[in-house]
Amino acid sequence: MDEIEKIARRYRSVAKLSFALIYALCVSVAVNVFWTPGKIYGSGVTGLAQLISTVSQRWLPFTIGVPVLYAVLNLPLLILSWKKIGHDFTIYTIVAVILSTIFMHIMPPVQIKFDPIICAIFGGLFNGVGTGLALKNELSTGGLDIISIVLRKKFGKSVGTINIAFNILVVIGAGCLFGWVQALYTILSIFVNGRVIDSIYTRNQKLQVIIVTSHPEKVIEKIQDEMRRGITIVHDVEGAYQHSSKTMLFTVISQYELPKFRAAMHCSDPYAFVSITEAKLIMGRFYQEHIY
Repeated sequence: MDEIEKIARRYRSVAKLSFALIYALCVSVAVNVFWTPGKIYGSGVTGLAQLISTVSQRWLPFTIGVPVLYAVLNLPLLILSWKKIGHDFTIYTIVAVILSTIFMHIMPPVQIKFDPIICAIFGGLFNGVGTGLALKNELSTGGLDIISIVLRKKFGKSVGTINIAFNILVVIGAGCLFGWVQALYTILSIFVNGRVIDSIYTRNQKLQVIIVTSHPEKVIEKIQDEMRRGITIVHDVEGAYQHSSKTMLFTVISQYELPKFRAAMHCSDPYAFVSITEAKLIMGRFYQEHIY
């Protein structure tokens, strides 16, 4: 069993390093191929690095490159992560930040002038794909992820206002430096980036599940073996067609757990009636897996 666990850990390490590389390539393409030529800013620390770089180019006697600023802005956050979150988590985040810095430096900005809308959409698309894949595979990309996780550990919930405040700052900077039309394109890019991340990283999307089954013990055992989920049991449910006695089970899972849930139902009761709908709001205790 120990040997199997070692192999599994080795596989997870290789997977995380691979997705750190993919993220670095994606964010470099977004910055150097689409955002910089289109005078569009990204979200979070990447957008802030672009903003400071533009300010240095216009009003300072020297220009500070985006890769350098990206690394410098992440440095205090990585120190915070090392102290407050964990060493393994921080090491993989450092790898992602270093690779991103290197690729942004060695990949020259393209000279072809795309339409600003193209730059906004495809910049957000590439960055969203890289970030979404990283998060889905339990890998942080640094930046505001670290602040959100630290605050979530301290207060027990995510603090989305930090991301909103940073992105508002980036949009205002884009408007002041390039005009409010470019600010609109920046908003479009941030929106596309967020939507793509949401479509890939589904861990936080909640689903309400209702199961009507003749084998509740098997279903409950299998679901709780696969997932850490509580289940509410409603006894003596009657089917209107055959008037047979059933049991109704009620639970909430994440979209990320849906493949595990399907496998559990297939093994325990493939003929059960299952209804799955999106849960808009969850109140009370709900176990949420963290990425660290």
